[in-house]
Amino acid sequence: MYKHSLAVMAVAAVMSGCSTFENPTDYVTFRNEPLVKQVDHGMTRDQVSTLGGPPSSEVPNSVTGGSCNNYVLNVDGVEQPYYVDFDVNGRVDSKGFMSCEQHQGNQRRL
Repeated sequence: MYKHSLAVMAVAAVMSGCSTFENPTDYVTFRNEPLVKQVDHGMTRDQVSTLGGPPSSEVPNSVTGGSCNNYVLNVDGVEQPYYVDFDVNGRVDSKGFMSCEQHQGNQRRL
């Protein structure tokens, strides 16, 4: 039984290095921020700007052909990068607790 558990944990550790795992503490800390709570897949760039304001930076997404907005969330002095990725039609494709550059690096590995 011990060897089986160890094998399962080893596989999980190796696989976690290949995933886009996000820290659950980030979600708990920033869950009430408008970008986290209200931005949904398919929303327009204008709708996102209304909720989150202007991004810290906007970068082209070399993987999908769309663009990606970097934001810096701040709650009680704790800062966290957050990205909102748009497809070629200007609709939200994904979002998460990392920078656009980190997200694009993950996309290239897939």
